[in-house]
Amino acid sequence: MSGPAKRDLLSITDLEHDLPSLLARALEMKRARRRGELSAVRPGRNAALLFEKPSTRTRTSFEVAMNDLGGHALYLSSRELQLGRGETIADTARVLSRYVDAIVYRAFKHQDMEELARWASVPVVNALDDLEHPCQIVADLLTLSERWDGRFSGRTLAYIGDGNNVCNSLALGCALVGLDFVGAVPERYRPSEEVRRRAEGYARAHGSRVEFVSVPPEAARGADVLYTDVWVSMGDESQAAERTRAFAGYRIDSELLRAARPGAWVMHDLPAHRGLEITDEVIDGDRSIVWDQAENRLHAQKAILELLLPPR
Repeated sequence: MSGPAKRDLLSITDLEHDLPSLLARALEMKRARRRGELSAVRPGRNAALLFEKPSTRTRTSFEVAMNDLGGHALYLSSRELQLGRGETIADTARVLSRYVDAIVYRAFKHQDMEELARWASVPVVNALDDLEHPCQIVADLLTLSERWDGRFSGRTLAYIGDGNNVCNSLALGCALVGLDFVGAVPERYRPSEEVRRRAEGYARAHGSRVEFVSVPPEAARGADVLYTDVWVSMGDESQAAERTRAFAGYRIDSELLRAARPGAWVMHDLPAHRGLEITDEVIDGDRSIVWDQAENRLHAQKAILELLLPPR
């Protein structure tokens, strides 16, 4: 008899019906861990961490998450696998599925993410690709949910900077929980029309809004949160000079923070290029919740793995 159908997390929208309970579970796990109470709810499970890009938070948090759950994480650099010598993604997926219970994939291309999920018979988790970064946004929403007692309605998150994978998942994730999203992104660098249309549709369904404006002060005005990311993502290094010029006015500094609602929080998914997209005084200031975001990657990913790996 075959088991239940496997679930993948390739997009934040794959959690459309799970986000409220997932955030609640992640917070419960966080509080338990701080009390020194770890529950090995997935003993003997193994996850392959297949990474094409370097990582600090993603790799560390997934390894610790699997350990806390009673399982084990195996780090696999694509350069050290036969994948780096021409073995197909499909063959890699089929082989790894015989060894492990889940594959956490950090990829350059979303189409490779979809290809791996198509051939893997175990859950595949998107740990970042060029289209989305869903696990980061679950941690971000957890960070805000802690402060707002799970109530997102009537609040606004202003995103300042590049319309990259984080921006894509953030717009979609905010829409799913009813949090207003306003992005200040130069028109050339905005998310695709498809991503914007999807986000706007989810926002209408959940009573919020998604919109993009051209200048940061317009987005920041009255916002409850200011969020930014690097201007040059991994894989875009050849465009560094061009992008630095294009985003020169898209920095979160003290002046922009004053345009937001009093007491507004500041977020950055890290790593930060201090002095470019954010200033030292802001990221290290008393309105920064950046380090809570980073910590919450662990708790969010524990809840995700528990959800995708049902007990035997």
